[in-house]
Formats: sequence, structure tokens, C-alpha cells
Amino acid sequence: MSKTNSVTKTNDEWRAILSPEQFRVLRERGTEAPGTGKYNKHADEGVYNCGACEAPLYKSSTKFDSGCGWPAFFDAIPDAVRQLEDNSGGMARTEIVCSKCSSHLGHIFR
Repeated sequence: MSKTNSVTKTNDEWRAILSPEQFRVLRERGTEAPGTGKYNKHADEGVYNCGACEAPLYKSSTKFDSGCGWPAFFDAIPDAVRQLEDNSGGMARTEIVCSKCSSHLGHIFR
């Protein structure tokens, strides 16, 4: 995704448009409890968009039940997400973020 399409907002601007829980997860890299998210068992056809900037991220045809308690996808829409190395908390994992607004979308665990 090119820089001209990126979304940059201050924390106050994000807080004004996101719920406290959305802000905690998307902007502060929080985690919702496994099995509690509304999209974990969601099976409708369509496109999953970023909860912050509404950028299209994943097609429902790439969603699968990983058994982990969070939505899982085997492929993203081209250039929709970025992968970042994350060694926080003593774990080796890959953080997935929205390419457009850098919101936290989850992790891939190795």
C-alpha cells in the first residue's frame, strides 16, 4: 500500500472514532479473550475490513477454523497487511498489522 493511501491519526483522533475496546486492541496491541470475538465463528461470505480504517483485509474464502479462538485466514488481500517481528513477552511471533493504518490485527505464533 502506498504512503499516499495511508491513514495517520493521533491517539486522540483514534479514541474519538473507536470504542475503548477497539482502541485497546487495534491501537495498543491488546488481545481479546479467545472465543469472545464476534468474527471467530462468523461464516458469512464477503470481505473482512480493518476495524479502524475500514481497509479491505481478507476475503471470507480464505478464513478457516484454526481452533485457537480467534479468526484465522490463510491469505490476505494483496498488500493489505504487513508482518512485523514481535519478540515481546518472551515469545517469538509475527504481528500482523493493517498496511493502511498500522492497526494491530493479531499474531502468527511460531
